[in-house]
Amino acid sequence: MHSNRELVDYLIRRGTLTTPAIIAAFRAVDRKYFVQPGLGSLAYEDHPLDIGYKATISQPTTVAFMLEKLAPQAGEKILDIGSGSGWTTALLAHIVGATGIVNGVEIVPELTELGSNNLKKYPFRNAEIIQAEKKLGMESKSPFDRILVSASIAQLPEEIITQLAVGGTLVIPIGEAIWQVHKISATQHSTNKYPGFLFVPLQK
Repeated sequence: MHSNRELVDYLIRRGTLTTPAIIAAFRAVDRKYFVQPGLGSLAYEDHPLDIGYKATISQPTTVAFMLEKLAPQAGEKILDIGSGSGWTTALLAHIVGATGIVNGVEIVPELTELGSNNLKKYPFRNAEIIQAEKKLGMESKSPFDRILVSASIAQLPEEIITQLAVGGTLVIPIGEAIWQVHKISATQHSTNKYPGFLFVPLQK
């Protein structure tokens, strides 16, 4: 594939992208602006790419799948954990629109800078990427309507569940599966598990 349009059309054809707002975000936010210099020719291929510091920009199919399971809506407040290149933060910023907020957090200082600089390539005033707090997530600005985690962790972290609003959704890789977690009440949540994915481990 040689263009963002071809990539998005491919994701639609295979049934990975189905939601109009998410499709619109993928069309508006070009992956080539988030890959490393020199890898632009690979930006539209459906596989992850190295961005340095033991991190990658995720495979487009995986990002599309996770956003469909997250189901972000206009006007929502969203936390993007492990924002890396900034691509998912930018996609989410487009989806939630001017009335929504996207807080991206990244543990690696160099990636915080990289993602922030990439995000500035678009006129989003509703999104930022900052250095991660000592505690996983961003407790200081919780609760969030949706939380996306883009690196794998061994087990479901309770500290993330507490930062999710009741009625909200968390999408997180655990082991080699993507978990979709719905918070039903302050003490209850339900989960759906989708196996068959590989992620770099979440750095703490």
